[in-house]
Amino acid sequence: MPNSHRLPVGSGQTELKRIRVSLLATIAFIAPLGAACSSDGGDPVTASPAAPSLRTIDPAALQSVLETRARELLVPGAVAVVRTPSGDFTGRYGATTYRGTTPPAVSDHIRVGSVTKTFTGTVILQQAQEGLLSLDDPVSKYRPEVPNGERITIAQLLEMRSGLFNYSTTVELNQALDDAPQRVWRRDELLSIAFARPPYFAPGQGFTYSNTNTVLLGLIAEQVERGKPLAAIMRDRLFVPLGMRNTLLPADDANGLPAPYARGYMYGTNVETMDPAGLPADRLAAARAGTFQPGDRTFDNPSWGWAAGAGISTAEDLVIWAQALAGGRVLGPALQARRLASVRPISADAPAGSAQYGLAIAKFGPLYGHTGELPGYNTFVGHDPARNVTVVVWANLDPSPAGGATATAIARELIDRIYAAP
Repeated sequence: MPNSHRLPVGSGQTELKRIRVSLLATIAFIAPLGAACSSDGGDPVTASPAAPSLRTIDPAALQSVLETRARELLVPGAVAVVRTPSGDFTGRYGATTYRGTTPPAVSDHIRVGSVTKTFTGTVILQQAQEGLLSLDDPVSKYRPEVPNGERITIAQLLEMRSGLFNYSTTVELNQALDDAPQRVWRRDELLSIAFARPPYFAPGQGFTYSNTNTVLLGLIAEQVERGKPLAAIMRDRLFVPLGMRNTLLPADDANGLPAPYARGYMYGTNVETMDPAGLPADRLAAARAGTFQPGDRTFDNPSWGWAAGAGISTAEDLVIWAQALAGGRVLGPALQARRLASVRPISADAPAGSAQYGLAIAKFGPLYGHTGELPGYNTFVGHDPARNVTVVVWANLDPSPAGGATATAIARELIDRIYAAP
């Protein structure tokens, strides 16, 4: 499932499976909302005249959306948190285990996949703010072995515009994850897979979501801080200052999650789920009938994702992070404005209102944030700083057996109930 990101350059179908970032799958889910809520191209933090208004939160209606959509997607358990000036909602569905009885909670730990990219990207931006590096620096200054590295900037790594091949889309990696799910991956092993393939395009000449970019950013972050581990950098720069007590980048050899946690599930194997169309019809029918059960991927080692997707958090902490990320608590005003203004369509022909991407941050309609997938888990994190709206959703099954990102699909429908079209 990491296979993911099988998107062709500039396309927007699913994202990176497993870390593929539900982000790209989100393009398809959120596009209708985005089309109704697109801004006028001005200050990204200021609501445009056509901006949608907020509906009064109806907890019962939102709970119904959560339950109905999660049931349709065959999700064992899910949590949704909505915070708005017109009301709040915290909902939960199902259980922390397949066919279990313990309901999920906002304090349960889950793997957040590509939401980790926003942690790594924010660390890099803070280092740039402090003069430890420049966003215009060529990657070759830090990693001379990178193809086209003398022409790829730090900013292009953050924006997914480097052209570097995405190692997680290969059958090679996906088969290895199926054969040895608890294998500990070294950074050089991941990069060697990527660098053995030609770049997708010349630096700056397109968009392709690639975990290779963020692994390089993690290595650069450690290098400019004299070898300090990325996990410690994130802890000291982000998690401790923000009070995110249950968020971490785990050690490479750590296969578990802190208690309490929700187990994560996936139908089929990583190689089988490389097809974004979902399971074959007969297996999909069996899944819906309950005769084909999902596999437990809770303890699969996430080191193959590292800086791009190995993070662990809780719904409580992700609310803090969404508000800090989009609300300006982790960067100075000038760099925060630049970050929010950096989001743009992933291609020149992207439909109006499609999800956009910038400096390690995405935009879905009026919300800034990110999504994340790892085998068994999907997360959506978004915050609208203009209207003070926060949406966090996680589900402990991914992808859906019919294809697509589970929590992202739930989030899209919740967002439709939060905003009223102008």
